[in-house]
Amino acid sequence: MNEQLEQLVTEKATKWLEGNYDEQTKQQVRKLMESDPAGLSDAFYKDLEFGTAGLRGVMGAGTNRMNIYTVGMATQGLANYLSACFAGRQIKVAIAHDSRNNSRLFAEHTADIFASNGFKVYLFDDLRPTPELSFAIRELGCQSGVVITASHNPKEYNGYKAYWSDGAQITSPHDANIIAEVNRITDIAQIKTGANKENIEILGKEFDEIYLDRIKTLSLSPEAVRQFPDMKIVYSPMHGAGVDLVPRALAKFGFNNVSMVPEQSVLDGDFPTVVSPNPEERATMQMAIDQGVRENADIIVATDPDADRLAVAMPDGQGNIVLLNGNQTCVLLTYYLCRRWKENGMLDGNQFIVKTIVTTEMMARVAEGFGIDYYNCLTGFKHIAAIIRENEPRGRKYIGGGEESFGYLPEDFVRDKDAVSSIALFCECTAWAKSLGMSLYDLLKQMYVEYGFYKEGLVNVVRKGREGAEEIKRMMTGYRNSPPREICGSAVVTVKDYLSGESLDVASGERTPLGIESSDVLQFLTADGTIISVRPSGTEPKIKFYFGVCAPLGSVEEFDAVNAELDAKIERMKRELDLI
Repeated sequence: MNEQLEQLVTEKATKWLEGNYDEQTKQQVRKLMESDPAGLSDAFYKDLEFGTAGLRGVMGAGTNRMNIYTVGMATQGLANYLSACFAGRQIKVAIAHDSRNNSRLFAEHTADIFASNGFKVYLFDDLRPTPELSFAIRELGCQSGVVITASHNPKEYNGYKAYWSDGAQITSPHDANIIAEVNRITDIAQIKTGANKENIEILGKEFDEIYLDRIKTLSLSPEAVRQFPDMKIVYSPMHGAGVDLVPRALAKFGFNNVSMVPEQSVLDGDFPTVVSPNPEERATMQMAIDQGVRENADIIVATDPDADRLAVAMPDGQGNIVLLNGNQTCVLLTYYLCRRWKENGMLDGNQFIVKTIVTTEMMARVAEGFGIDYYNCLTGFKHIAAIIRENEPRGRKYIGGGEESFGYLPEDFVRDKDAVSSIALFCECTAWAKSLGMSLYDLLKQMYVEYGFYKEGLVNVVRKGREGAEEIKRMMTGYRNSPPREICGSAVVTVKDYLSGESLDVASGERTPLGIESSDVLQFLTADGTIISVRPSGTEPKIKFYFGVCAPLGSVEEFDAVNAELDAKIERMKRELDLI
């Protein structure tokens, strides 16, 4: 730590010791000052930034940590902005939280601040899935909402996600304006607390029924469920918010043979059965998979701690359990929705789906196959929600949309990814496939024959702390200044830079606008159809490399050979980029 930074950190830490902070917090600061200079620096070298996704960080004392003071300052800034935007109106907000340590504390503190600012507050009585918070905002006519969660981050983290009146996460211009208001809160004395407790209304199971009944309206194949009501489903809530509502949603659809992973049905913010509660990782899913094998399950599903992301695993017919990646989840559910909408006579040319720029192109091919429009957008469901919002006045109907990071939204009455409804529909899709004499994995293989075999890979390069963030910036600068010219023997023909908003045709040097909001993402497209995308995570200390390759699949019998070829190609690309 250089001298200037050390002085800044010491000044900020001393302010906490001398200020109106609770004694437990002060003890944590003293401990850092006495025995952990690196920890002290990381806790105070900057303020925890309120970004476009709200707050997310390690819990603890300090300006760069999640605690009641940083949460309080963020809430007061948001309250000030809402008061300016909706002057003269009774402002209503909804608040939910997940199972993480301190989530209830932060949620109740947020409710107190909003109530003290004169707002009507709807606070859930216990943990709830993030998508239900989005639903509540719309259903109750709120101007805003907050969910306390850090999604699938490790146990040390927590977060604060802010939503607007449409039930979507904050987008432009409100995002920048709210950030400016939050930055104006420079002292905890500016936070209003302790007033108007009567403004807080508790939401309980009665409200859950409204949400679940709406999800039931999404059912497209009730006859298949009636044929296979006892189809075996294994579900893990991963110690989190899906523990109650996912089984209830499945029961609403008509499934009566759901077994939960008992060890992971215990609510615990330490997530004791997993290293990280991220269902993208097979190690995290292993307990559910093992139970699925023992019980001969037709499908194995799981949710992350706030139940907005889902994982799906299934037998492959050869004695193995396959864990789908997020791209496969997206294409299977998109195919099911599009096909059943068509077969049920629900398509009239005004429907569309949405995918993100780093999600498999196979989603686009599926939409085209059914004559349905599709949109590409930046990563994050707030961008999918924005496209839904823009299309509403035109009478265009959203069918579904998703992103490769295990998120899907199959309805428009929620405006964030929804694992509760997605799991219900995935299980219904499994029953529907059984009614056609197929497993879900058989269906996926047939789709590869019809649309082409699209295969994806992902490498996360983790770089923690201040030095890690600087290294990630250097990596992105290096790729911008010197993009690869060839990947696996195929020339890079197009470079898309979403930060500059331009697409470069390498051969001609011609640059054309991308026509999409600016974001720190690079894409390299090669002559053989390969796509490599590079982007720093907006919520975690990592930089992500996405690989997309494709090849024709002549028949299901060729699946294993083509699958091996595509896997080998992705591994070669990782080596060429020095990622393994």
